[in-house]
Amino acid sequence: MSLETIESFVEGAPPGELADVVADIKALTVNDPGLVSKLTPAFEKYNEEQFTTVKLPGSSQQVVISSHNSFGDGRYYDVESSSSFAFNHATQKASSVQSHVLEGPQTDLVKSTLKSLSTYAREHYANAAYGVYPIENDSKVAIVLVANKYSPNNFWNGRWRSLYVFEPTSGTLEGSLKVDVHYYEDGNVRLLTNKPVSSSAGATGVAIAKEIAAVEKKYQEELNRGFMSLSEGAFKGLRRQLPVTRQKIEWDKVASYRVGQDIGGARR
Repeated sequence: MSLETIESFVEGAPPGELADVVADIKALTVNDPGLVSKLTPAFEKYNEEQFTTVKLPGSSQQVVISSHNSFGDGRYYDVESSSSFAFNHATQKASSVQSHVLEGPQTDLVKSTLKSLSTYAREHYANAAYGVYPIENDSKVAIVLVANKYSPNNFWNGRWRSLYVFEPTSGTLEGSLKVDVHYYEDGNVRLLTNKPVSSSAGATGVAIAKEIAAVEKKYQEELNRGFMSLSEGAFKGLRRQLPVTRQKIEWDKVASYRVGQDIGGARR
């Protein structure tokens, strides 16, 4: 099995299931035990694209892993805790925490947006992590939000990802909203969505968070309407409204039915 194929398994790992995918990879490549050690670039890409969250040593708060808060060489920083840390992409563990105080022309905007985003996330998501970072030589600000909900005992896991890039000079707010839900009880169903965002906001943390709240509320309402449409339309069309006999089954008499004669409508 080629390394490219194995990397695609990592890239397609559902929310909260990377460890399970890695265990399966090890089982499939038992004759090549060193293969997993070659997957570090794939793990890094997965963790940054999926906004993997991690708790720093001694902290209970989740911080985000993304390309926007990366120093390179496996180190990342978190504005809210004023710290930088090393991150092992294979084990998804943080270590070597150091102090890191954000400085630059967008510092005030970053911190005010972070404060307003924190309030919004706590009010609207049960389990969310977020981050705000200056990017592109301090000319823009990246806003990241991720909410995970895992229920492996009920055979499903889900993740919401939001990414926005705000340009202070023009007030543009652009990005994407992504939903990834995996349901695998007696089957394997996965929902993947990608909603582009193009909007605008004032150059204050309050205004940016307010616009994000409006955009995400609208998208959640769109998703709800879509689910209702599937339930009443496409899914309903997958099954007959009546049995092949074109007659409804009288369930109170079902115990007395004789298969093939009463249900089939003919004696063999």
